[in-house]
This record gives sequence, structure tokens and C-alpha cells, in this order.
Amino acid sequence: MPAQVVELSALEPLLPKDARLFGVDLGEKMIGLALSDVRRTIASPFETLRRTKFRADAERLLALAKLHDVGGFVIGLPRNMDGSEGPRAQSTRAFVRNLAPLTELPVCFWDERLSTAAVTRTLLEANASRARRAVLVDKMAAAYILQGALDHLRSTVP
Repeated sequence: MPAQVVELSALEPLLPKDARLFGVDLGEKMIGLALSDVRRTIASPFETLRRTKFRADAERLLALAKLHDVGGFVIGLPRNMDGSEGPRAQSTRAFVRNLAPLTELPVCFWDERLSTAAVTRTLLEANASRARRAVLVDKMAAAYILQGALDHLRSTVP
């Protein structure tokens, strides 16, 4: 059964009790990953994968999800500042469309506007070198995306 692409509010009931979530920041060259704790309250930067071919990227992503008991994905959707979707958002949606038949894990999108800018600003304030920022920015952006989704989930749960 292919993955369900759902709204964030519909994600929680689809998840096993102690399943973690993966936050995913899909870039053109890298895929930033963040992992939640089992209570789904805290997002931590996890890993950065160098993009290759879709099939290889998907296999690595799904293997890591299985290894870490991930129950679903929160994928950053790069919208324009006016809320419209451009080529990067279309590319992200295409990635998810191709991923869905390969897994049963549910997927939801989270608006990632300004996530990379916020993370870069934080790293600059921490005096991180350009090389260090390059290593950290993708997985930290994924954590920023995932934490926003986790915070939203907690604020809407009765």
C-alpha cells in the first residue's frame, strides 16, 4: 500500500505510539534529515545525504527510517513568500509522488519558508565558519522544519 500524503493534523492518528518522525529538507544537492524523539516533542539534526539518483536517495532515506523506527515524514515545502508554489515546490511534490509507492509511511508537508535563512542566521551568530555552516545547514533546516511541525501538533492536540 503506498504512502498516504496527509495534512499535518491527520498525521498523528496514523502513527504508532512510539514512532519517531523524520524531518526532511530536500535541496537540489543535499537532503537534510532531522529526527524526533519517540514522544514527538523535540527535533534533532540527524544527517545530511548527498543527492544522487532518485532511487538511491529514496532507498537510503527508507533504510534510515526503518533503522530508527520512523513512523512518518514531515517534508519541507518551499513556498514563495506570497504563498505560491514555484519550481522547487513542484520538485518536492514530485519527489514525494515518486516516494509514495515505495513506502507505507505517511507523509505530510510543512511550509519551510525562511527555514534555511533562520538557520544560517543562527550559525552566523554562533560564529560558525563558512565550511562549518555548509556541513550543518541542511540537517539544521530539517530540524527547524520538523520542530515547527511538532510544535504545531502539540498546540492543536486537545
